[in-house]
Amino acid sequence: MEERAFKTGDIVRHFKRETVDPASDLYLYMIVGVAKHSETGEELMVYSPLYGEGGLYVRPLDMFLSEVDHAKYPQIRQKYRFELEERPEE
Repeated sequence: MEERAFKTGDIVRHFKRETVDPASDLYLYMIVGVAKHSETGEELMVYSPLYGEGGLYVRPLDMFLSEVDHAKYPQIRQKYRFELEERPEE
């Protein structure tokens, strides 16, 4: 399995970003870091949307790093659920 990792401050895009205006910030997120569930030890990705009211969200790390279900979303070209967003330096 290919090793994939994001670091704090990385901007990532959810695969559904392909379905919206690329000039918007919809489906763009900033990585906060990886947390560990206090009872189960499960690793969770902590991230914050760059749109709307922000906030903090968590998702199981395995799910965050998983591939897109192309049977369910055949029109999506992106391979992984979340991928690094290449952004020009500001």
